[in-house]
Amino acid sequence: MSDPVIDPTARIAPGAVIGADVSIGPYCIVGPHVTLDSGVRLVSHVNVAGHTSIGAGTVVHPFASLGTPPQSLGYKGEPTRLEIGAGNDIREHVTMNLGTAADRGVTTVGDNCFFMVGSHVAHDCVVGNKVVFANNVLLGGHSQIGDNVVFGGGVAVRQFVRIGEGAMIVGLSGVRADVIPFGMAHGPLADLVGLNVVGMRRRGLSKSDVHRVRAAYQELFFGEGEFKPRIDKVAADYADNAPVVRIIEFIRAGKRPLTMAARRNEAEDLS
Repeated sequence: MSDPVIDPTARIAPGAVIGADVSIGPYCIVGPHVTLDSGVRLVSHVNVAGHTSIGAGTVVHPFASLGTPPQSLGYKGEPTRLEIGAGNDIREHVTMNLGTAADRGVTTVGDNCFFMVGSHVAHDCVVGNKVVFANNVLLGGHSQIGDNVVFGGGVAVRQFVRIGEGAMIVGLSGVRADVIPFGMAHGPLADLVGLNVVGMRRRGLSKSDVHRVRAAYQELFFGEGEFKPRIDKVAADYADNAPVVRIIEFIRAGKRPLTMAARRNEAEDLS
């Protein structure tokens, strides 16, 4: 382990905690309540403010701004936090805000995520592990994003929305309601248009599991009768299938609207 390497043009406030092997490039600004874990790299022109911690091995590219005050009229300068995990790749012009005292008080980002140019994580969001944000993805405040979610370019997520693990949101979609695990959402006011089958396979789900999730999806969203009894029936019929169980648990835990399925032309099927 070696000492940090800090460019002479960088400004590191007294009180900042800088780990071993950290590299801080030209014209970076690091505030007094910031912690940079071992191997963090700030390439150049990076602003890290507030009570912010960045996990080991995360790389932050020029003109990113992390730990700035939440864009909330209710914020009164409370010492809320931003916690960023390890191994993330944070590209140019990415912004991430602190939490608010009115909610969790912390904005949380997991490990091994990829934030492309111009993406934004608002106050009090929870972002899981291995999440991919394409360019200009915008999360509204209080959003919750599961592991292995993939966002296409220009997606906007409404505040308080939950997106389940392994989901894919197609570019230029506006997500206004919760998206089930492994779902695929698409459209200006996004509908559920199928399942992220490619993502499920990449994560190692067996062919049998994928087929059962597809069958459960059809029963949930296109079966006969009202939606709640269909949830109960699918829960009973697929109680031995872990991916389906996670979908059911996600739906039952919801307190806000759910993105519902729309039928697609088979030729347009993205899954």
